[in-house]
Amino acid sequence: MVKFFNEMTADDLSATAVSVSTREHYRAFSTWLNQQAPETIRRKRAEADLLFRRVGITFAVYGDDAGTERLIPFDIIPRIIPAPEWTQLQTGLVQRVKALNMFIHDIYHDQNIIKAGIIPPEQIYKNAQYRPEMQGVSVASDIYAHIAGVDIVRAGQGEFYVLEDNLRVPSGVSYMLEDRKMMMRLFPELFARNKIAPVDHYPDMLLDNLRSVAPVGVENPTIVVMTPGMYNSAYFEHAFLAQQMGVELVEGKDLFVIDNAVYMRTTRGPKRVDVIYRRIDDDFMDPLAFRPDSSLGVPGLLDVYRAGRVTLANAIGTGVADDKSIYPFVPDIIKFYLSEKPILNNVPTYQCRKPEDLAYTLAHLSELVVKEVHGAGGYGMLVGPASSKQQIEDFRQRIIAKPDGYIAQPTLALSACPTYVESGIAPRHIDLRPFVLSGKTVSMVPGGLTRVALQDGSLVVNSSQGGGTKDTWILEN
Repeated sequence: MVKFFNEMTADDLSATAVSVSTREHYRAFSTWLNQQAPETIRRKRAEADLLFRRVGITFAVYGDDAGTERLIPFDIIPRIIPAPEWTQLQTGLVQRVKALNMFIHDIYHDQNIIKAGIIPPEQIYKNAQYRPEMQGVSVASDIYAHIAGVDIVRAGQGEFYVLEDNLRVPSGVSYMLEDRKMMMRLFPELFARNKIAPVDHYPDMLLDNLRSVAPVGVENPTIVVMTPGMYNSAYFEHAFLAQQMGVELVEGKDLFVIDNAVYMRTTRGPKRVDVIYRRIDDDFMDPLAFRPDSSLGVPGLLDVYRAGRVTLANAIGTGVADDKSIYPFVPDIIKFYLSEKPILNNVPTYQCRKPEDLAYTLAHLSELVVKEVHGAGGYGMLVGPASSKQQIEDFRQRIIAKPDGYIAQPTLALSACPTYVESGIAPRHIDLRPFVLSGKTVSMVPGGLTRVALQDGSLVVNSSQGGGTKDTWILEN
């Protein structure tokens, strides 16, 4: 029988029984929850849905015949993490992101890690996210991943693992902030009774972080958030963050390059732009340098960036470090650049480019999770135990045709947290995406976005795949 670590109860959660022994950091909340009438919980859940819809907190789902936007399900039962656990997580995340920034700088400059034989050169040069245009380019403060969203899972006896690193255009922080606002509105008494670390200062931290990486000599930088437009799945977040930071939300058509500088069009005439928090993939940023058919970018932007006259957050070419083919090397990356043992472990990973790993993967497809190395959002993956024989065989042929395009991992027994579903309160699997900001310093707010797989037994938490979100409480000592 498969058992899962239960975030709320002290004993493991099994398919047949749930322990009633509540973990210490959940006891106050559990007592409160047991005092609530089922009708009260249902009413509060309905109120949350109504308020989220009024505010416009929606998520676009590409290819969804039911409509272009839907409400991300919000669960009113929080995920609670005690202070000592958060300290361990935060220390490990800061360590990991520091090393990844050093790695990206190295591969675009001296390439010491390749010369040392730690990473095979083809893993860099043949990586779809590697941008030769960035070779030798200096970026402000040598920071490439200014905003990182690192996905953490808990499995086994409660150990934390890094599932993946999101360093290109990580999303979800607006839902972290709105989930907290919603919980404070619905249940103010809980925040009066519990010492819950705040997260509402994240926009201020982000703004300070972006200011700190402005081009050399710029004292009062003009910062903008660059969005693909209102039809992007995360447009709500783009607009939300711009509004919260008090900066302009722009599209590519609002910007232009002249005299080796970037300007935005305003009602008072052109205004110089110094820092662009971009939510657009590399390929679409500059039609003169990357995809010529892109209407989302700014012609000539790359030349200004390479000259050090504008900062892009995150940097062009950062994606090479969050590609799943690089993920297995991150523990070695930490040891190489920091001379430290990794605080947070990776999930054991089979690299299908290796003959022995490929053979094992093909022989155990029904037991493994297999992912495309360039995939994201829960797409392009096989969850073996939840797949049919035909799905497994179809995926087998895809792996055989391009083995270097896949990695495989054991199916983790992700931890579960009580969640309000149609049948009442039941355990559902969760992960956590904390957000790490890198500038003059590396900083975090205490918390992150907890995503929950709402389907019974499902391990896929992505919003694009039907997952929901929870508020994340870090208890202060």
